[in-house]
Amino acid sequence: MFAGTHTAIVTPFLNGNLDEEALKKLVDFQFANGVTGVVPCGTTGESPTLDHDEHKHVVQLTAQFAKGRGVVMAGTGSNSTREAIELTQEAEAAGATASLQVAPYYNKPTPEGLFQHFKAVADNTKLPIMLYSIPGRCGIDIGLDVLVRLAESCPNIRAIKEAGGNPERVSQMKQILPASFEILSGDDGLTLPFMSVGGVGVVSVASNLIPKQISDMVNLVLKGDYAGALKIHTQFYPLFAAFLKLSTNPIPIKTAMSMAGHCSNELRLPLVPMEEAKNEELKATLVKLGLI
Repeated sequence: MFAGTHTAIVTPFLNGNLDEEALKKLVDFQFANGVTGVVPCGTTGESPTLDHDEHKHVVQLTAQFAKGRGVVMAGTGSNSTREAIELTQEAEAAGATASLQVAPYYNKPTPEGLFQHFKAVADNTKLPIMLYSIPGRCGIDIGLDVLVRLAESCPNIRAIKEAGGNPERVSQMKQILPASFEILSGDDGLTLPFMSVGGVGVVSVASNLIPKQISDMVNLVLKGDYAGALKIHTQFYPLFAAFLKLSTNPIPIKTAMSMAGHCSNELRLPLVPMEEAKNEELKATLVKLGLI
C-alpha cells in the first residue's frame, strides 16, 4: 500500500496563520509530479507548534486538496496515547487515508509501553498505520521485538518509517517481519541504500522541492533499475546533505521552498531562520542543481 514516495509536506504560514492558498499549491505540485502520497502534520510540517484545531484543519484541507489522487497520511502520533487516538480519529473523519504514528517522545516508555501505546491507537481506528521510529528525536527506537508483536496483533499496522540512519535495521526487519510489512526510509540520503536491501520507498523531505526526481528515483528502484536510480541519487545527494548539515529540519527545506517561490520562509518559534552564510550556502546548492 505504501510503496513509493510520500512527501512530508511543510506547513506554509503567512503572518502567523496557515497559508491555505500556498498549501493547496503545494499539494497540487506534489501530485502533479508523481508522488504516491503526502504527509501533513509531520515533523517537517512543524506539528509540535500547531494547536489542536490547526492540526485538524491542515489534515482536512490536505485531504480536500488531494482529491483522491494519492495517500494522505496524517501525522497523528503523540507522547500521550489518549491524544494520539483522538488525533487519529479526527484525521480519519477529516478524510485522511492513513496515519503516521511516531514513537512517543520524551517520556521514554518501556517496550511493553510502546506495544500497548501503538496497539491502543490501532484498535481505535480503521486507518492503515505506518509506525515512525526516529530515535534522534524521540530518545528511543521501536525495537524489533515490539515490531514483531505489533505486526502479529494489529492488522492495520502495515509499515514503518525507519529514520534511525542504519540500513542494517532494514535487513534485520526483513528477517523477522511478514513479507507484506513495508519498510520506508525516513532519510532522503539513505533511500537508495534502504531500498537496495528491501525497503519500498521513502517519506521524503526533499520531495517538497523535487517531487518528480525523488519519485522517479524510487520508481526506478521498484522496477529494478538501480543504475538509473543511482544517477538521480548522485545528482541530488548534495541537496540531501545540505538539508542535514545546515540546520534542523524543517528549517532548510522551508528556506529552499521559499527561495523557489513555493511559500514563505515563515517558521514558528522555537524554530528560527538560518544565518545569512548558511542561506547563501543553500542558495548556491540550489543554483548549481538548477532548482532556482
